[in-house]
Amino acid sequence: MRIGLFGGSFNPIHEGHLLVAEQCLRRLRLDAVWLLVSPGNPLKDHGDLAPLTERVAAARALARDPRLAVTGYEAVHGFSYTYDTLSHLRTTLPGRRFVWIMGADSMASFARWERWRDIANMMPMAIYVRPGSGRSAFASRAAVALARWRRDESDAPILAGLEPPAWIYLHGLMSPLSSTVLRRDRKLPGARALAHDPA
Repeated sequence: MRIGLFGGSFNPIHEGHLLVAEQCLRRLRLDAVWLLVSPGNPLKDHGDLAPLTERVAAARALARDPRLAVTGYEAVHGFSYTYDTLSHLRTTLPGRRFVWIMGADSMASFARWERWRDIANMMPMAIYVRPGSGRSAFASRAAVALARWRRDESDAPILAGLEPPAWIYLHGLMSPLSSTVLRRDRKLPGARALAHDPA
């Protein structure tokens, strides 16, 4: 099986996340995408992080395509870092071909991740375009360090079968939705409407 691994806090999950998962399913010719709902990003403030059970339930309710599987795998195994999660999956499921999926905004900060170079050497990666993140992603320390292993976007259908390090940058449909904005709007009912209402 060819499986995309798409991790995140999903706090909350929204249609933009599903857009990335569905686009990667199609363009990378994957059999499935697993949404790995993180117990909490070590690089982010957890002050407004909803309970894991709520985030997993919300993701399962929104992910209606049977090829999208939602799991709290990291919390179940006590993992805090992506490297540990991916390493465990590769060891326990050796017959699968995994691809790590992340947005361009994550690529911009990838060099701050624990053992980021080992992640890049562990499995192919698909970096999906995000509004306003393209320039910072390509100028990032990780992108510069991994530049020689970047493949052309036309190689997307074969990415899962390539030996790492190998990565592609996927251009395509984008959503303006943001978990940060959605959390803000929950705290300030009507904020979105007022922002667009000249009266």
